[in-house]
Amino acid sequence: MTDRQFDVVLLGATGFTGSLTAEYLATHAPAGTRWALAGRDGGRLRALRDRLGVDAGVVEADVADASSLRRLAEAGRVLITAVGPYIRYGEGVVAACAEAGTDYVDLTGEPEFVDLTFLRHHATAVRTGARLVHACGFDAIPADLGAFFTVQQLPEGQPIRMRGYLSIGALPSGGTFDSALTALARWRSGTVARARRRRVEPVDQSRRVRGVSGRPGYDRTAGAWVLPLPTIDPQIVVRSARALDRYGPDFSYGHFVALGNPLKAAALGTGAIGVFALAQVPPARRALSRLRPPGSGPTPQQRAKAWFRLRFVADGGDRRVVTEVAAADPAYGGTAKMLAESALCLAHDPLPSNAGQVTTAVAMGDALRARLDAAGISFRVVESR
Repeated sequence: MTDRQFDVVLLGATGFTGSLTAEYLATHAPAGTRWALAGRDGGRLRALRDRLGVDAGVVEADVADASSLRRLAEAGRVLITAVGPYIRYGEGVVAACAEAGTDYVDLTGEPEFVDLTFLRHHATAVRTGARLVHACGFDAIPADLGAFFTVQQLPEGQPIRMRGYLSIGALPSGGTFDSALTALARWRSGTVARARRRRVEPVDQSRRVRGVSGRPGYDRTAGAWVLPLPTIDPQIVVRSARALDRYGPDFSYGHFVALGNPLKAAALGTGAIGVFALAQVPPARRALSRLRPPGSGPTPQQRAKAWFRLRFVADGGDRRVVTEVAAADPAYGGTAKMLAESALCLAHDPLPSNAGQVTTAVAMGDALRARLDAAGISFRVVESR
């Protein structure tokens, strides 16, 4: 792809997370990186470019126009899309990248979209050499690369039991809230898509890899009250484990949110059940979406106070390790950093040879972890015995 016009193209650059990603690229893309801002409104894109003071290209493209997406995919080596919810607006972008052999990254947390992408576009991407890498933001890089880092601290060839415990202080953006409501409203079709994927996806029968749901309650290992987190994160971790022998012959993973007291745990659990129920009713779902409309997000002051810590406890053989991934502003500054560094890693770093729908651990592994560590997202061993 040396004849491509751009190394990295950012679609949805004028949205909330897209503009943060553009700001990050403007200050952190290596010298000589050829990159472009893309979206429907050329005037807004040029205004963003002028505000950033960068020599970036501007490409007009609409997710509803397949021909514009084809031209966009053919113009770049790596395409970032920040246009969601992806189940509504994402498939055309994936299809264009798969056909053009263009590497693709997004920040989706929508399992149905990821499963449908595998069913419809994985084979094409394998043929053309495109790497389709989903969930390159707070969902699910800390979980995926954190689990990968943790496995590397354990003896090889041993069964591994791992649990991840998330503590977080952050507010969602309107786009994230809209995507979550959409996923909840589509849980039935999402279940169907996952079942279809399981029927056709190859599985290595010589190894046992699984996710475990766990139970809410007090967890002595975490020293906190925990609730299972049925997000895309544990699904991504399990897919990395199935693809990489380093996770051992028998690997299990559970993913939880850790809270300081039972009242918070009960309130969060009850609230989640209520939102799920309301998301099934279109008028109620629309009313909920107005609480935090797409395009809105936390203020710079709120983001400055945001934080997260994802702690892993893993047992393998006769060893136990505790590791941690942590950073400030996970929801948006951090997600923009992860998204941009994923694209730069694909564009510039020597990486394993693979294609099709792959996870961050499979596609980039240590190279991306090193980039993120240098960018302020820390990966460290807390305890090893």
